[in-house]
Amino acid sequence: MSAPASLHLAAEIGGPPHYDAGHYLRLARLAEDGALDYVTLGDSFARPGLDALAVLARVAPATDRVGLVPTVTTTHTEPFHVSSAVATLDWVSRGRAGWSADVSTTEAEARLFGRRPAAPPAALWQEAGEVADVSGRLWDSWEDDAEIRSVATGRFIDRDKLHYVDFEGSTFTVKGPAIVPRPPQGRPVTVIDATTAPAREAAARHADVVHIRATTPEQAAAVRDEVRAKAAAHGRDPGTLRVLVALTVDLGDRESAPEPGLESGPRLAGRGTYFRGGPVDLADLIAQWHRAGVADGFHLTPITPERDLERIVNGTVALLQHRSLFRTFHPGGTLREHLGLVRPASRYAAARTTAKEA
Repeated sequence: MSAPASLHLAAEIGGPPHYDAGHYLRLARLAEDGALDYVTLGDSFARPGLDALAVLARVAPATDRVGLVPTVTTTHTEPFHVSSAVATLDWVSRGRAGWSADVSTTEAEARLFGRRPAAPPAALWQEAGEVADVSGRLWDSWEDDAEIRSVATGRFIDRDKLHYVDFEGSTFTVKGPAIVPRPPQGRPVTVIDATTAPAREAAARHADVVHIRATTPEQAAAVRDEVRAKAAAHGRDPGTLRVLVALTVDLGDRESAPEPGLESGPRLAGRGTYFRGGPVDLADLIAQWHRAGVADGFHLTPITPERDLERIVNGTVALLQHRSLFRTFHPGGTLREHLGLVRPASRYAAARTTAKEA
């Protein structure tokens, strides 16, 4: 029997709104101390709070290794601006950026912008997938060596190595090229929560990391296999997807055994599975599911970030490290390296090389 693949762990650092960056920086540094792959920071037009992407851009220079993944709502926003902002986060974090694509479904949120009414989820997730697609094209639109920066000749850029993307989606068109040079990772990591069927389709087409919800190992394996099969049907290598089980965790003041396998665990309304127990309980569950090979890891959302993230890192993660199930340091400098994902080549550079050879 082959050994399980590397275990990947990530955590949400959001919660009740805070209006000082230091709060989020402390949590990100704590996650970094535990060698977590990345932290997420949720965001929504439906609630007050700071902009997640801007907050993590502040956190980036004050951290060194942990990946930074803000939620970015693709509805009511301009794809060109989304691409530029995420590329900027990758630059200021030196290659540790990702983004969690999400949609806005309510009329109340639509009225904040006044551009169009709310649309059905299927249409919104089709648009979100197109935003992910065009973002990848824009990140590729500068070849890696497009910048010349020659004082002697006065040339800043090689125009032959900038490319129009000429993308036409269902609700927008983008000509390109990007205004931000190609990010350090080539393409920052795209994360999608595949809880719903329309989101699952977008994840299979465009995501690098997929968050899934499951109450048993068997259910997790079934959802993972479905996502991978859909990815293969779209011509992707399913082995390049990282599938993480999403759990909302309450690590209270006492150790108490959770419901076996979470089969009868209470559900949070509309958004996934709820775990209640202690740090040791959580470590046992993660180890059991990972050894069964049902997922690549876990994305943990603490009920109380200030309390529970500390218990995750110094309790659950420390125990997994002691059992040699989780690393004690980050394997590289970029989020793609943490996740074992290769840095993709620019599709336009490859096409230009092929054309030259023809």
